[in-house]
Amino acid sequence: MNKILGSIPKPKLSFWQIFNMNVGFLGIQFSFGLQQTAINPIFLFLGASDDMLPILNIAGPITGLVIQPIIGAISDKTWIPKWGGRRKPFFLIGALIGSLCLFAFPYSPALWFAVGLLWILDVGNNMAMEPYRAFVGDKLPAKQLSLGYQMQSLFVGAGIVLANASIFLFQDWFGGVDGAIDAAGTIPKWLYYSFFIGAILSVVTILWSVLKTPEIPPTEEELAEINQHRALPFSHRVKIPFVEIASTIKEMPRFMWRVAGVYLFQWYALFIYWQFTVPLFRTTMNFNTSQAAAQAAKMSTTYNITTIVVALALVPLTLKFGGRKVYALSLFGSAIALLTIPYITDPLLVLLPMILFGIGWAAMMGIPYTMVSRIVPQKKRGIYMGILNMMIVIPMGIQTVTFGPIYKYLLGGNAINAILFGGVFFGIAAILALRLKPKHAERVYE
Repeated sequence: MNKILGSIPKPKLSFWQIFNMNVGFLGIQFSFGLQQTAINPIFLFLGASDDMLPILNIAGPITGLVIQPIIGAISDKTWIPKWGGRRKPFFLIGALIGSLCLFAFPYSPALWFAVGLLWILDVGNNMAMEPYRAFVGDKLPAKQLSLGYQMQSLFVGAGIVLANASIFLFQDWFGGVDGAIDAAGTIPKWLYYSFFIGAILSVVTILWSVLKTPEIPPTEEELAEINQHRALPFSHRVKIPFVEIASTIKEMPRFMWRVAGVYLFQWYALFIYWQFTVPLFRTTMNFNTSQAAAQAAKMSTTYNITTIVVALALVPLTLKFGGRKVYALSLFGSAIALLTIPYITDPLLVLLPMILFGIGWAAMMGIPYTMVSRIVPQKKRGIYMGILNMMIVIPMGIQTVTFGPIYKYLLGGNAINAILFGGVFFGIAAILALRLKPKHAERVYE
């Protein structure tokens, strides 16, 4: 019996089966792409100051910290055949919540309303994301995990590309960027269309994967455990996810703690980049908020196109050289990108460092999940993927609380310094990634 991957051998899937399984990430990541590039400009349009941006984004870390591990633990104990199985009911509900929020976002009448919608949107996205990552691991045998998660990385890049391309294209077609003056307290009409497309894609792409990819039914032993869990009093079932999360953290292999160290600096740096590219281009290129948002969208489109191109190419590279080396080198490339872009004032030339950033993003979205999925037990994969997400959102939470004062008082309120700060943190993450050696990824559950 393989205690890592379950008691029944998993069938090898075709390329197109793995492709269909991951299509739903297109819609989820379109939504995340809008969060990265469009939400902060909306906050600025509605009157927020630059130093407020970190704290206004605290919804993502808090909802991710609470929602993902809890939903992961609950989905591990779920089997509802008429609603798709174990994971599907959760990412269907999450997609619907996200879709409704995306439709409403452009109509935000005030800053407080937009911030509130971001909280609800993040709940929906996190409810969809964690079970979806576990779903990929549930379906694939060990030899196909790398392909599965790098395919996921490809769709992550594709979703964000479409989101960001829609922003600058719709602005070009309907916004009249040149010489435009941003009207205080209003959201430009050209920004509406991107949110409407995202709302539709969020549901349609998830439905594609749900209808095309059946879940693997639980074994008799697993089903008995699920039914036993259902028979417990409701008050007891509510407590179980929290108890399981705590006990699972205590028994985590050393490898995951080392991943947490990498993630602390990696995700802190990413949040800085996403929040301060618009202020950066208002500083270095004298753009107004609309123009800076369009330039930030072009940057994001460039690095995510790179992600699409290189995502699957990383599979043979990781097999040949090892995930640790490829991951660390990719993070060094991301550091170089952020240390370079503040000194490039040409709107076209500044896109070049994003090629390095895109390679890094492809590695970040695939390699750690492949590494972790190989060493965790099948029956607790949902919890472990939730804990891995906690390692993402905790650094984000720290960033939202701490970086506003750092930006204002230590970095002089200068967006150039903010991006350079992020570059240094990427460099530290790369050094820590070199410590992710195979001997620390022991299969402790065998």
